[in-house]
Order: sequence, then structure tokens, then C-alpha cells
Amino acid sequence: MTQTLRLKKNADRRLKAGHLWLYSNEIDIQATPLKGLEPGAQVTIEAANGKALGVAYVNPNSLICARVVSRDADVRLDRSLLVHRFNQALALRDRLFAKPFYRLIHGEGDLLPGLIVDRFDDVLVVQLNTLGMETVRDEVIAALDKVLSPRAIVFKNDSSGRRLEQLESEVAVVHGELPDEVLLEENGVRFLAPVLDGQKTGWFYDHRANRAWLNGLVAGKRVLDLFSYVGGWGVQAAAHGASEVLCVDASQTALDRVAENAALNGLHEQVSVGHGDVFEAMTALRAEGEKFDVVVLDPPAFIKKRKDLANGERAYARLNRGAMRLLGRDGLLMSASCSMHLFEERLVECVRGAVRHQDRHGQIIYRGGQAGDHPVHPSIPETAYLKALGVRVFRN
Repeated sequence: MTQTLRLKKNADRRLKAGHLWLYSNEIDIQATPLKGLEPGAQVTIEAANGKALGVAYVNPNSLICARVVSRDADVRLDRSLLVHRFNQALALRDRLFAKPFYRLIHGEGDLLPGLIVDRFDDVLVVQLNTLGMETVRDEVIAALDKVLSPRAIVFKNDSSGRRLEQLESEVAVVHGELPDEVLLEENGVRFLAPVLDGQKTGWFYDHRANRAWLNGLVAGKRVLDLFSYVGGWGVQAAAHGASEVLCVDASQTALDRVAENAALNGLHEQVSVGHGDVFEAMTALRAEGEKFDVVVLDPPAFIKKRKDLANGERAYARLNRGAMRLLGRDGLLMSASCSMHLFEERLVECVRGAVRHQDRHGQIIYRGGQAGDHPVHPSIPETAYLKALGVRVFRN
């Protein structure tokens, strides 16, 4: 028989509003002690009056002590529910995209907290970011196999979220055989996806729509792609007519992949790379008198936790100032942030401050977020993490 977790009086309001998380201070630990529950176990969530509200998995050692997987108290997180959720998610992606390159499962956005699945045609890369998902790892493999019959399933379990859940790091092919090269296509451009040794799942599908917008404005332009990773922005810009692209990243391995991706698309003459710290690289480029028509800023999350907000905002402000100094008289800046704690209005403030710092004018001509394969849960603001601003920067 499944154990229960009873909420304090009125602590069910967020849950009834659609949220999927429960915090330890919302639990009536007199009625249902958290410490008596096995980490990762599934429980029935009850309101203070004993009414069943749904099923969740628990981790008594985490601030988010329970995550809801169904509002039907008779359902369990098992192979059957996973197959159902995977088919629901697949139906959305089939409506959005003509080709099988996308995020298939986006955690809470697809009603599967703690689970990420990115699809590279017949290769699936999975992240189990919570203990509750880790306990059903075999069911995840079986359900993915039933729904998509992939050639290979890779577990890329090396996220910071796993460390918070006290889970070990793991990168392994857990089903099938991984081909020598995993390819993807985005906005008509082909890339090699480093699914085993790359960042996250090897690729960042979330900026697909923002890249598509920028691709329409780069023909004949000189483009600087900062924090380029494997060239998602820069190689696409070259493919859409940019005359010259410089990709800068602190990882030489990532830059080697930029070169491979440029060559894969016949763009090796248009794309060059610069290795080093981005802040230092911007200073060096300015000292050399370099100017660009378009600068892309897509940094890693500077703000991991709320307490990092002040330092993170200063870093974003400094970064935007440095980027604008490298723009010509009438340039275009794509300024992005994947820090969920940095709201869009604060990114706008960083851009505004950078524009005025150099006595220029700025016009925000584009506001973007994550693509549709990263659906936002309307009750969970944290699922809307990506911001992208297209800013025209010009002088009097």
C-alpha cells in the first residue's frame, strides 16, 4: 500500500493552482513524518482534510521534498504512465517540427518532473535529474524503446541537479549502440552533436527560434559569436550568408567542434575561432580595433541561485558593455540569458545601462524565449528560463 504525505492547512493552494512542487515546510510532519519515507518513493498527496490530491515522488533530504507526477491518486509513475506522457509529448513535437531533432521531454513542462530527453533522430539523450526519476530508470528506457525504438539511448547524468539530490554522476550508453557520429539539423544547418562529452545533452535546442530570427539579418555581415560552444549561432549565421564569423569560447574542444561543423556545411572559409576567456577576448579585440555588425551573447547561467543575483547582474551588465564596444556605428546585439533568476526586465536594464554607458541609442526589436519543444508550465515560472533580446545599437 502506498504511503501518504499530508499537507498543512491551506498548503494545497499552489497545488490546486497547477504547481507540481511541494516544499518541506508545507508538510504536516506530525501526521506524516517526512523522515519515515524512503527517498525516491511514490506517495499519495493528501490535503489537510484527508482528500487525495494526486501522486508524487519524494526526497525528504531535498528542499523540494515532493514532485507531483499525476493528479489521479490511482496512477503510479511506471512504464505505462511514461509511455502515455511520451506519446503526449511526441504528438506536440510532430506538430511543431518536420524533422526528428528536438527536446522530446522538458521536465515539468511535459508533466515529468526531473526528466529531460533530447532527440537526435534515432539517438536519445536522457537526463535523470532527481532521485524519483532515478528509481524508475529501467522503466524510462523501456518506455522510450516502446514509443520510438531508438538506435541508442544515452544517459547523460552529470547535472548539478543530481548533486543536489545526492546522486552520482553517470555518462553511459544504456541501450543499443551509439553511432560514431550523432548528427542533428537545425534551421536547415547540420551539426555534430557531442552527446557523450559535450555540455548538457550535447546541444541546446532552446534557442532554435531565436537563431532563426537572427539568421534572417546576417547576410553580408561580420558576426562575433561569444560563448560559441560548438557554433550553434555562428555556423548558422555563416550558412545564412554572413560574410565572416568569429566564434570565441574558453573550451578548445568546443572550438574544434566549431571547425568540424563549419566544414560539415562547407563554411570553413567563413568561420574562424578564438580560444580564451570571453571578457579577455573582448578587451583584446577592442585593442586591435575590431568592429562587428552583429554580436551574439549567449553565456552560461551566471546566476545559479537567488543569492548570486547581484554578482550575476553585474556580470551580465559588464558583458553587454563589452559587446557593444565591438559593434560598428549601427550594429545588432543578440543578448541572451538562461538564468531563470534573471527576469527579462533585469536583462533589459543591463542592456539599457550598457547603451547609455557608451552614449548610444538602443532599440529592442526582438524579444524571444525558448522554443516550443521547451514548453512552459503556466503554474511554474521557473520553467520559463530563457530570454533573448535583439537590440539595434546606434549613434546619433
